[in-house]
Amino acid sequence: MSSILTIVQAVLGVLLIAAILLQARGTGLGAAFGGEGHVFRSRRGAEKKLHQITIIVAILFFGVALAQVLS
Repeated sequence: MSSILTIVQAVLGVLLIAAILLQARGTGLGAAFGGEGHVFRSRRGAEKKLHQITIIVAILFFGVALAQVLS
């Protein structure tokens, strides 16, 4: 059971890294420190779906990590 959790956690980790890197594409370093011109921008379409997928994968990653520690 422990080896299955390790494999699932590794796969989720790779998916989480990919989702985060895809979201960061197109934003410069200035945007991270508030250098962008607009304050609020709503997510639409594929960007919104990618954001939701990132949240779901992060929750699953945390859940698997917690299950692995408790088992």
